[in-house]
Amino acid sequence: MHLVCNAKPLFSSTAFRASTCAAAAAPPCRLTATTTSDHTENLLLSALLSRRFARGPSLQVHSLLLTTALHRNHIGAAGIRVWNTLLRHYALGCFPEEAILLYKQMEQLCCRPLPTDTFTFSFLIKACANLSLPCTGRQFHGLSLKKGLCSDIYVDTALVNMYSTCGSLLEAQRVFDGMPHRNSVSWNAMLTGFACWGELASARSLFEQMPHRNVISWTGLIDGYTRACRPLDALSLLGQMMAEGIMPTEITVLAVAPAISNLGAVLNVETLHAHCDKCGLCLLDIRVQNSLIDMYAKCGSIESSFKFFEHIGSRRNAVSWTSIITGFAAHGMANEAVKLFDEMLRANVRPTRVTFLSMLNACNHGGLVEAGLRFFMAMVYEYRIEPETKHYGCLIDLLGRAGRLKEAEDVIAGMPVEVNVVVWRTLLGGCSKHGEVDIGKRVMRRILELEGGYSGDYVVLSNMLIEAGRFDEAEDVRKMMDERNVVKIPGVSLIS
Repeated sequence: MHLVCNAKPLFSSTAFRASTCAAAAAPPCRLTATTTSDHTENLLLSALLSRRFARGPSLQVHSLLLTTALHRNHIGAAGIRVWNTLLRHYALGCFPEEAILLYKQMEQLCCRPLPTDTFTFSFLIKACANLSLPCTGRQFHGLSLKKGLCSDIYVDTALVNMYSTCGSLLEAQRVFDGMPHRNSVSWNAMLTGFACWGELASARSLFEQMPHRNVISWTGLIDGYTRACRPLDALSLLGQMMAEGIMPTEITVLAVAPAISNLGAVLNVETLHAHCDKCGLCLLDIRVQNSLIDMYAKCGSIESSFKFFEHIGSRRNAVSWTSIITGFAAHGMANEAVKLFDEMLRANVRPTRVTFLSMLNACNHGGLVEAGLRFFMAMVYEYRIEPETKHYGCLIDLLGRAGRLKEAEDVIAGMPVEVNVVVWRTLLGGCSKHGEVDIGKRVMRRILELEGGYSGDYVVLSNMLIEAGRFDEAEDVRKMMDERNVVKIPGVSLIS
């Protein structure tokens, strides 16, 4: 059975030769082709297990298995353990595609019948999940059925996880329902799949049926509610979880953080912060500390955000600096954001593209045009970071607010990335603010080429023309709206 999902190979021969060269350059394991089989297998296992998921030993063992043809005539239990351990390293590490390549080489180099077992297919199916390759995963599913391994709990759980990760929820449910035995990992794999893909009713139903719920079960459902923009449900579930005596982990904190930020209640942040301090989560994981900086800022307490940022001291990383800079930018504190950026550089922390986006936002809302231009130039030429559409949008908004509309138009003309309608609308807003009708008309033409059904664009241009005293042209714009059946959404107001 050929394991090919599409015409393009997963791993080229050129890449494999490079891997072999890298293995040869790695520190030697002092193995020779004349070493006895059992002794060699034990040394290979020792090399793999001594440094888990390290790239060098994996490449070296891989190379030795190929060049020595160790298992061409015989492969026993120790031999299959070597291959399985190497499969596990690849499948769970940074190079899952190499697990699939390795299995193909096993079929070519090892004696027949190949004594694969449940661990072999569990790791291969996990590799398919990490690569989001449901087609190849289905083929391994078929092979496991053919070899009579699909009633095994580890293989079935790997299949549920793979299908769920790839969005094939019906197939995941079919495998899950057909499992003769299930453990907590099986239940959590199915639950997480439903939650991640927005099937919250199914996720909640499964959650209620679970014979034993652990912190992973609760966290998976909390994350589903957060992703679905149901922050109250996420917080309510967190409260139920703690009431049942199950304490949140750092992953739970990261899952519920966006829900707390969306609600905007600083009391929720303080409560979560107190729990993290009590359980030591702040000391264990910098991601928790960064999320607290971000939550305090988004809930309106920039003072608490900055105080906690200062408190973590030497543990601060690029995300920590970016989080507090983003907070200052969101609160309109542009000068403070610029000072923090300078401190970040003095601390020898390299800014990221997100850091520069926050700085451009800060300069935009603070009116620091020249500073914003300097940041943009530094990002491109000093740090070699390629700007995305968001960076260009901020730059155009910055120039548009300052009335430098021709410069903004020139920036759009030179953008190496695709210009979307949001960028053009940003420039149209600048034209409206400063009464630049001629550029506004050119911008409007580009907007209509991309998207012609939004009434707000016509209204902005019409109002610009009226303010400039060009009433006939304004009337033409209104007629164009009628001809194109563009419906103006009526305004609404709320009296409380």
